[in-house]
Amino acid sequence: MRTIKEINEKIKKGQVVVATAEEIIELAEKKGIKKAAQEVDVVTTGTFGPMCSSGAYFNVGHSKPRVKLGGGVCKFNDVPAYTGFAAVDVYLGATALPDDDPRNKIYPGEFRYGGGHVIQELLEGKDVRLEAVAYGTDCYPRKKLETLIKLQDMNEAVLFNIRNCYQNYNVAVNLSEKIIYTYMGVLMPRLGNANYCSAGQLSPLLKDPYYKTIGIGTKIFLGGGIGYVAWHGTQHNPSVKRKPNGVPAAPSGTLAVIGDLKQMKAEWLRGTSMVGYGTTLTVGIGVPVPILNEEIAQQVATKDEDLYAPVVDYSQNYPQCIPGALGEVSYAQLKSGKIKIEGKAVPTGALSSYAKAKEIAEELKFWIQKRDFILSEPVASLPGAESGYGFKPLHERPVT
Repeated sequence: MRTIKEINEKIKKGQVVVATAEEIIELAEKKGIKKAAQEVDVVTTGTFGPMCSSGAYFNVGHSKPRVKLGGGVCKFNDVPAYTGFAAVDVYLGATALPDDDPRNKIYPGEFRYGGGHVIQELLEGKDVRLEAVAYGTDCYPRKKLETLIKLQDMNEAVLFNIRNCYQNYNVAVNLSEKIIYTYMGVLMPRLGNANYCSAGQLSPLLKDPYYKTIGIGTKIFLGGGIGYVAWHGTQHNPSVKRKPNGVPAAPSGTLAVIGDLKQMKAEWLRGTSMVGYGTTLTVGIGVPVPILNEEIAQQVATKDEDLYAPVVDYSQNYPQCIPGALGEVSYAQLKSGKIKIEGKAVPTGALSSYAKAKEIAEELKFWIQKRDFILSEPVASLPGAESGYGFKPLHERPVT
């Protein structure tokens, strides 16, 4: 019906019609899929939630005399960064912790500060203490470095997240007799609560379940700036069971994303503490879906009522790798505040923010309408896009 090139021409001329994933649902219900596909050129999506496999790499610049951080020790505000690259290239992971953090020795640990918080503080323009110890060489003689550094002082600062934007995810519950602390939050005993982490009908990969438009090279909203899909994310698994509408009924595809950290904002990248678990980074991502045909319009118009997630016990099944779910529930049920599991009404809670996801979709829509955001053609498809079932990820092979 239309191409990305044709849509971009409409963007440049100020003639493009953009709708958020919420708005396309309303339009499709009112006018039907065919009419909605004819009227709308682009649909914007959004998600804002904790995404552990995140971090940033920095080139901190050379000191005088020069120092070789590679093979040495480097810390930002006491949080260790990985130095195994070169002289002044380092990577800071969102879940990295200071060496003196008690972790879970005092259970449950508070995990007040980690790599995600350092990234947030850099975006806030704050000074961060850089400490390094090196072994020294003839060309890099310095063995110790202590200084304050800001984001703008660095030669390069790049957000590089190797697994974000999960396509569907578990609803976490606790069948045991004690409180448990997980990356899905605090879970009360005997089905005391149920936590989920997805924007549902706004979530990017739930709006393009077979990756027809989202691929390597797709331009996105990332942390308040411009980013790109760099690769499929780790644990990408498009081979899971799907509903008749094509949407996975379990955790499935993921994205690896990259972008210039200096263009991003602390509002959309937040250091986050998970009691009893660790630190992470809450990340804002928005992906435009070009409406190339009626099939894509049908997918983006899928409602919360038709998107289902599995309910998984995190006291036994998840930690012990025991397959099976207690059932499945729709995102409409989850957002209602209560679901029924084994005959019991269980209150629900979201780790991701639907309100912020909506803001992201609206902001991306505004960028496109202002002609500040041109769509990109993916240079390659994500694995599994051709059939949705052909990709066998390594992590399905159990490690004993």
